[in-house]
Amino acid sequence: MLAELERLGRPGPADSDVPGARAGLRAFAGVGRTDPASLPPVASVVDGEAGGVRTRTYRPTGLEPGSPAPTVVFFHGGGFVVGDLDTHDVPCRLLAGDLRAVVVSVDYGLAPEHPFPEGLEDCWRALRAVADDVGGLGGDPARLVVAGDSAGGNLAAVCALRARDEGVPLAAQLLLYPAVDPAGDHPSREENAEGYFLTARDMTWFTGHYLGVDPTTEDGARAAAEIARDVRISPLHADLAGVAPAVVVTAEYDPLRDEGVAYARALEAAGVRVSHRTVPGLVHGFYGTPLPAALRATHEAHAALAELLR
Repeated sequence: MLAELERLGRPGPADSDVPGARAGLRAFAGVGRTDPASLPPVASVVDGEAGGVRTRTYRPTGLEPGSPAPTVVFFHGGGFVVGDLDTHDVPCRLLAGDLRAVVVSVDYGLAPEHPFPEGLEDCWRALRAVADDVGGLGGDPARLVVAGDSAGGNLAAVCALRARDEGVPLAAQLLLYPAVDPAGDHPSREENAEGYFLTARDMTWFTGHYLGVDPTTEDGARAAAEIARDVRISPLHADLAGVAPAVVVTAEYDPLRDEGVAYARALEAAGVRVSHRTVPGLVHGFYGTPLPAALRATHEAHAALAELLR
């Protein structure tokens, strides 16, 4: 996959403008080019809203009428700048099918038009609305889950902390290669800085847009580090006691690997039940990608979540 991307010569986010980066992820995800018959099957896909935020709700096949199922609120990745309901359609379909759950994918506001904390607030409003209507969705209030990949993993982790603080009962959180410590000093950020899909330059580009600063300048870097002390940006430094049980999945060749590993360890140290795995041989962004090893890792992550819910 990496060789093919290099052959095509497509610029990464840091070498694009915002519209170009968004179009690039949509092209990579096959939006508009995928045969609908080849998509993972679900019983229904319905666009709607939750808490005033646009959503897309997936209902799995084979769910008996009146039979309670988990409800998963999903936040897509994309560095808080790119990604949408379409780019993460396949992962949400796989999640609904593997978990036999109703999945509500959230179309939160993206930076730079909606910088921190606007997208996060969208996610929280959607989660609260789904929690209030869980009986009309999956139907099992004891199995409400928040999930996300990359930037979406950050948003899911932060919303799980707020759910603990505001009494919204969550059964679990699924965090796939989450960004949880953007100002941290983690070896994987240097080890995997180039050549593995997500680059160090890309991360700086995303962070700058999300925080509304230019971290490539000395003053901007200082401002970014100061803002990143907020645990709503860096949940690794929050008090994690009492937060929902978690599945944390990291990838061997990912700049975000070590902060995800650190988050899993911090959860365990806080007494939270955690299932963590670093998937060998894979890169950032593997979730739902149609490559054999990536799909295996995706199904295994869902199986770990199912086990946690049991």
